[in-house]
Amino acid sequence: MPQYERILLKVSGEAMAGPLAFGIDADRVKKLAEEVAALAKAGVQVGVVVGGGNIFRGIALAAKNMDRVTGDHMGMLATVINSLALQDALEQIGVSTRVMSAIQMHQVAEPYIRRRAIRHLEKGRTVIFAAGTSNPYFSTDTAATLRALEIKAQVIAKATKVDGVYDKDPMKFPDAVMYPEISYTEFLTRSLGVMDATSVAMCRDNKLPIIVFNLNTNGNIMRMSMGEPIGTVIR
Repeated sequence: MPQYERILLKVSGEAMAGPLAFGIDADRVKKLAEEVAALAKAGVQVGVVVGGGNIFRGIALAAKNMDRVTGDHMGMLATVINSLALQDALEQIGVSTRVMSAIQMHQVAEPYIRRRAIRHLEKGRTVIFAAGTSNPYFSTDTAATLRALEIKAQVIAKATKVDGVYDKDPMKFPDAVMYPEISYTEFLTRSLGVMDATSVAMCRDNKLPIIVFNLNTNGNIMRMSMGEPIGTVIR
């Protein structure tokens, strides 16, 4: 029996690239879609926010000398591309899905309207929130927290390429120690960096728990939703 009725799943753009340096890896997106589909079929209402790093990395050199606001808007558009790719993969396996964009583009996505998003979730549709918050200087982590609070999700599930939150980068330091649980304040004080500080502060102020877990382990999304002790809980 799932522990959560409604979750917000945050997936990095890099997760969409799989083994590729940048771009979209069809096999990786298909696997992600299958895990989200299993969650939806178990009765969990799923909202998803996907980053854009896999696409934006390919144009980052060109954007390096650009105005920050322009670069951020380019990043937001990259998240729309990823959202449409995930929507296609989900609908190919029978999951009713809606992409809602914070930047209006009626030909490809619905405009983000909070009450409509909640209605889609109540009807069993998976909702993918694209284009961040539509504002520059805010990360997709912050967008995920904002949407989670707006739709009254019970948890933010932050899918990463490591098993949880560590005291230092486990990719560089083999002696890094993982926290099974950590408080918002300690996370912010130690500048642990797995998630944007603004988003964690918003979760702290609104008492919204975060679970950080490894997306690359098959079945972890379902285990997380069932309340199994995987990853790190920030609360």
